Amino acid sequence: MITENDVLIAQNKWAEALIEIGKLKEDRKECENLTIEKLDELYAYDLGTVLFKPTRATENQFRNTKEGALAYFIGGNSKFSEDTGFALQPWSDVRFENSGIILYQNSAIAMGNYFFTESETGAVKKVEYTFGYIQAPDGSLKINLHHSSVPFTPSM
Repeated sequence: MITENDVLIAQNKWAEALIEIGKLKEDRKECENLTIEKLDELYAYDLGTVLFKPTRATENQFRNTKEGALAYFIGGNSKFSEDTGFALQPWSDVRFENSGIILYQNSAIAMGNYFFTESETGAVKKVEYTFGYIQAPDGSLKINLHHSSVPFTPSM
């Protein structure tokens, strides 16, 4: 049975991975190896379908393959030419603020805002998210739904 604490741990691991990837942006090979490792650890591509709608994607807005997720996080794939590498910002902090968490036996959904702090400027970017999690055979949580978007700004 998944607990709220399991979800919080999974969110923290995701935030730490994003920061760690960004620190390697000057070493492409190491950065790519770590990103693949973190995608395997944190996302459920090995268990079935993953629905991934990243924040900064318009041409290929849905990334339902590991290849598409890798391109989003670190760029460098001509199939996804709009990607410059979200994880390569780099970020110094990522903080989740959950609006709510729904728990099932072997799955969970969390929705809210997450806040990304830019390493160089200290500026904080607010992004809305919904993450779905499933429990892997080893008991860890893996993301099978990732939807991020910028908050709506009405035009006047």
